[in-house]
Amino acid sequence: MPPIQDHPLRYQLANELHARPFPSLEAPCRAIYLAIKRPSDAASRDRSADLAHLIDLLDRHGAQHPQPDAKHYSGKIGKAEIKWELHTEFVTYTAFLPGLGDTPFDPRDFGIFPEDWLEKAPGVRMTSAMIRIARRPADPNQMNDVFSDWFVADSVAVSRMLDDALVVGGDFRIDPAGHQRFGIFVSPGVGDRRVGRVVQRICEIEVYKTMAMLGFTRVTAIRSDLIRIDEDLTRLSTEMTHGDTPEEDTLRALLRVSSELETVAAQSAFRLSATAAYEALVGQRIAVLREERFEGRQTFREFMARRFDPAMRTVKSSEKQLSDMSARAMRAAELLRTSVEVKRSAQNQEILASMDKRADQQLQLQTTVEGLSVVAISYYAVSLVGYLLYPVADAVGISKGMLTAMSVLPVVLLVWLGIHRIRHKVEGH
Repeated sequence: MPPIQDHPLRYQLANELHARPFPSLEAPCRAIYLAIKRPSDAASRDRSADLAHLIDLLDRHGAQHPQPDAKHYSGKIGKAEIKWELHTEFVTYTAFLPGLGDTPFDPRDFGIFPEDWLEKAPGVRMTSAMIRIARRPADPNQMNDVFSDWFVADSVAVSRMLDDALVVGGDFRIDPAGHQRFGIFVSPGVGDRRVGRVVQRICEIEVYKTMAMLGFTRVTAIRSDLIRIDEDLTRLSTEMTHGDTPEEDTLRALLRVSSELETVAAQSAFRLSATAAYEALVGQRIAVLREERFEGRQTFREFMARRFDPAMRTVKSSEKQLSDMSARAMRAAELLRTSVEVKRSAQNQEILASMDKRADQQLQLQTTVEGLSVVAISYYAVSLVGYLLYPVADAVGISKGMLTAMSVLPVVLLVWLGIHRIRHKVEGH
């Protein structure tokens, strides 16, 4: 090996690509499929509980345990081969039984999973299916008759798959025993691993379709809330331009609507994003099967286009509506806040103008008071100067009245200059 350090996850990442090998199935045989999901919309499962549930089943048959951190397992229980896979939201069990049994889709085949073991499952059944894999007869009419007998006529989908290597049919309905049914006819010479790939793809289409439909039930549940919130948002937008409701009250109502929308969006985000992922997986799994029409019957893709795709479009439409409403509420709130700020700015301008007016009045009053102050101070200053100069008046032969009169103007001028200088110095600072 070259002298270079490997990334700690290099081997784990490489092995992950080969972690879920396809089963190898020899026709004729049967497959029993079960998917279990937690009742809540949790983003992940309790792996320890799922692993313990698997070990409980294996212990009943004395089978070897999986690794402690395993996400998948394949082994033998009794006459059946079992495959266990842990996914993000659900866990799946697939049991493969040899032969076709006495009766097509016999509910007793599901007994591979004991009832008391099913009762202790860490979750609820999301889907279960019974798949019958038989050799393909030479006469297509024989297969047509069998599909008509097994499946509901208005729902059945039948396709030639993988360049006519197999013919697969199903109606995606739940039978009286509580299971989906699929029939597969294998052409001579088709490899066992190719059969296993098709069986696994059919199981994946069924479970991913079911998981995707959870998004449809979610948007159906929030439909009434979206309609109510949309009406509130429209009413508040109208009041913004034509109503006389105080803008502060309208803004609070808009913020309440925005909060409701954010709550609905947060509660639905995981389910809606998961639905988009599952929808893409359904389409991809059908595409790799390379369908061709069989005896004029609808294909799996056509079935999905008629029954599954409209539900997914409803989910996308509701998701877009939720996003658009959140954007509308945000824009309306921004516009209203801008309007409130503009009005507050106008009010502030009025207040400033009023303050300027009061300042001018105070300045005028101050000027008036200043003049009165000059007079008052000059009056007392003249008196003081008179007392100071009275002795001089006798010496120079001037009367006291004349001396006082002569001192008035200089004293008033000095007082005025002093007050003016003080005011100038204060205003300068």
